[in-house]
Amino acid sequence: MRKIDVFNHIQPERYCRHIENLATSRQGIGLRTAGNPRLRDLEHRFRVMDEFGEGYCQVITVPGPQPALLAGPQESPEIARIANDGLAELCSRYPERFVGFAASLPLNNPEAAIREANRAIRELGALGVEIFTNVKGKPLDAAELAPVWDALAALERPVWMHPSRSPSLPDYTSEKKSRYEVWFVFGYPYETSTAMARLVFSGLFDRHPGLKIITHHMGGMTPYFEGRVGSGWEVLGSRTDDEDYSGVLAGLKLPHTEYFKRFFYADTALFGGRAGTVCGLDYFGVDHVLFASDYPFDPKAGQYIRETIAILDGLPVSEADRALIYHGNAERLMGIPAAK
Repeated sequence: MRKIDVFNHIQPERYCRHIENLATSRQGIGLRTAGNPRLRDLEHRFRVMDEFGEGYCQVITVPGPQPALLAGPQESPEIARIANDGLAELCSRYPERFVGFAASLPLNNPEAAIREANRAIRELGALGVEIFTNVKGKPLDAAELAPVWDALAALERPVWMHPSRSPSLPDYTSEKKSRYEVWFVFGYPYETSTAMARLVFSGLFDRHPGLKIITHHMGGMTPYFEGRVGSGWEVLGSRTDDEDYSGVLAGLKLPHTEYFKRFFYADTALFGGRAGTVCGLDYFGVDHVLFASDYPFDPKAGQYIRETIAILDGLPVSEADRALIYHGNAERLMGIPAAK
């Protein structure tokens, strides 16, 4: 069966050379990125991919740190351009390996981000764009990003959403930083869930009902807190004494819970977690879950691909539903031609 792995990371050669001397490229998640040679070693990647047969292929993205963290608003557009040119070249050179890419955007420069989104999709053939859950600490529903969302909606392509958080956000207010990499293990799912909620309650999807967002790591915390997402927000405002939320729910066109399942998609990149996969699939439904492994951030090369496939192959679902997860949803959502 064809397997389209929809959320993977790679560093094109020129992009890698461009950022390698930036101090910001080796902070937080950048430390792990810089220390992972598999992001740059195509021969090794292809050997790993071959283990899973001719039907296995990848959609590629550039890993964090996001352009907004790597450089200021004047320099970040060039970083995104170099990244996207490199991704497009890889897809052109190895079309059987890489069936497409999600373009990087310099969101700390909204006007440049709009130009780059249009260039990447219309000229380079990107399947969509990759954004992060915040823009150097600014929320995705910030007013300055509204034109970017307008442009992305007009392009009618999916948006890959990757979590972004750093050790500088402490676990406790009495401390100055997060310890034991809690910022990554628990912070990333929190970031994803927070971004999802802010986009829902901001009314983004009422303004742009055609938007489709692919959330990394099975929608963060959202599926596992279904009750809190539901009834917990049915009384929105009852716990807040310094801001009036009484009109938020009434101002939405749909019940708030419907937005989380209708406009967000989820990938299976859960580091080999079966329970989370089952929960996420039950929450989002088979039509909104896509196969992904987060290669090459597994401890052992191919580990997450191998474990995720074993989990999906062992689920008590029909072969038709399994095919949707492995490739059908990606083909429909991203416009990837079906295998011959």
